Amino acid sequence: MEKEKITSTNQIIEKEDFEPFVFKQKEVQRKYIKTESPTKVFALGGLEEIGKNTYCIEHENEIIMIDAGVKFPDDSMLGINAVIPDYSYLKENESKIKALFITHGHEDHIGGIHYLVKQVNIPVIYAPELAAALIRDRLKEHKLTDKTIVKEYVADDIWATKNLRVSYAALNHSIPDAFGILVETPNGNIFSTGDYKFDWSPLGHFAELSKLASMGDKGIELLMSDSTNAEVEGYTPGEKGIIENIDKLFLKAKGRIFITTFASNVHRIQQIVELANKYDKKVVILGRSIERIIKIIRQMGHLKINDKMFIKANDIDKHPANKIMIISTGSQGEPMAALSRIATNRHQSISIIPGDTVIFSSSPIPGNRADVEILINRLTRIGANVIESSPSNRIHTSGHASQEEQKLLFTLLRPNYFMPMHGEFRMLKKHIETAESVNLQKGHGFVMANGDQLELLQGNAQIGKRVDADAIYVDGKDMTAHASNIIRERDILSKDGLISVVVSIDSQTNKLLCAPRIISRGSFYVKDSGNVISEAITIVTEAINEVLNSNKPTFGAIKKAIKQSLSPYIFKTKRRNPLIIPVILNKK
Repeated sequence: MEKEKITSTNQIIEKEDFEPFVFKQKEVQRKYIKTESPTKVFALGGLEEIGKNTYCIEHENEIIMIDAGVKFPDDSMLGINAVIPDYSYLKENESKIKALFITHGHEDHIGGIHYLVKQVNIPVIYAPELAAALIRDRLKEHKLTDKTIVKEYVADDIWATKNLRVSYAALNHSIPDAFGILVETPNGNIFSTGDYKFDWSPLGHFAELSKLASMGDKGIELLMSDSTNAEVEGYTPGEKGIIENIDKLFLKAKGRIFITTFASNVHRIQQIVELANKYDKKVVILGRSIERIIKIIRQMGHLKINDKMFIKANDIDKHPANKIMIISTGSQGEPMAALSRIATNRHQSISIIPGDTVIFSSSPIPGNRADVEILINRLTRIGANVIESSPSNRIHTSGHASQEEQKLLFTLLRPNYFMPMHGEFRMLKKHIETAESVNLQKGHGFVMANGDQLELLQGNAQIGKRVDADAIYVDGKDMTAHASNIIRERDILSKDGLISVVVSIDSQTNKLLCAPRIISRGSFYVKDSGNVISEAITIVTEAINEVLNSNKPTFGAIKKAIKQSLSPYIFKTKRRNPLIIPVILNKK
């Protein structure tokens, strides 16, 4: 090595050049069972979106599923009840399906099950205790209990087939019984986190860090991990601190307490009810989803509260105001939720009294902020003291891992490849950047879309063929793909209205019996548009006569001619693209 002389007035020091020590994790010795068949991993839902988590792992003639969730409609999906994945690939390959495994009991992970089992034969569903209870309740509600078998699993259970072996690791989330799932395949081990965070003082079970580290030592070929908070720096605050802050608000409140949170946040609801018990308050439950959760967790023993503590909304006036707590749906400003109806004085039993305290133990989902602000303004206007979560007054925390917890997971598991899941595109991309800052080799992260297949084969990963994975809109009980066309038509109706063109013809002589009649609804005011209507009738008449004088006039050709001739004219004169509905009356 070269030596450097450093001179001072008193001494000469010789110093060797050196490089700083860099700690490297122990390299994992990855093992594969010799095979020429790739292990295929793909999502039918949950990628580039929040919701409808549905993931599949396929090897030769075996398929297992992880979660079967639903996505709730946004404002653009007019009249739609829910959004589910396209299950056609599973229907075509249902002889390969061995089991469905559930990570936890939230609707975006179990809410699609009753739609799935109507279309596809699922021989058995394995779920943790609470999720299993929620699934059984939903299958019973839809009269589908004979369609599949629901079995419970615990942390140390193992399930295996010829090619696949499944085991579990407990993780933290905002609901009891949340687990990550390890799937051992001939082409390496795959770990799916489900939704998770690391909470060092959890309200439920502790995360099994030692088991995760052991899984990492054995080699994780592919990690599939929750990306919801991929853009959030630091750590996600623990649930226990949130409950302590809500406890302080209970002490300050002088009158009735209204509290709203996500119905899916079981830990929070459980602790809120126990706080009410602590302060000897009667509890009123408003909202079917919260009623369902409380009923099930009480049956399971998660909530040991006397029946006398719960009262009906009609009995509120029989008790002092400072002895009442009301748990309500409506944390996202939903117009039909109980809290919104109370704020607009449309609830049949309850209205706000000046001095009531309304606690929002939640945060607005992206897109809902405006609705929540409108609700808060209404509540404040009629005299409520509204309290929201803020940096100085934390009364809500996420159930999802932030960046530092994600880094910890990579440190424990050291995956060879990474497929971020459960997040919008930007979240998936950011999650890969976080992984590469820890130990993921560049180029080993895959931002996938629903339907993309990742093929693992003897230590290599590549994108394979796509499978059908379009979103299916559930309109009432209809689960066909036609609902997307219906949404488009509803959107047109809401913006541009409709025009009906009534035509009377004699199909024997191929003649118009009278001038067409044009009816406008929600498009433009007919009485102020006489010239437009007259010109429209002339245009339509010419188009119809052209068809009637052709070699093969048909009703379909007449309708097409009406739409193609009228639509450009209406747009040119009224700047509208209404839904045009031809009605043909035929003389017999």
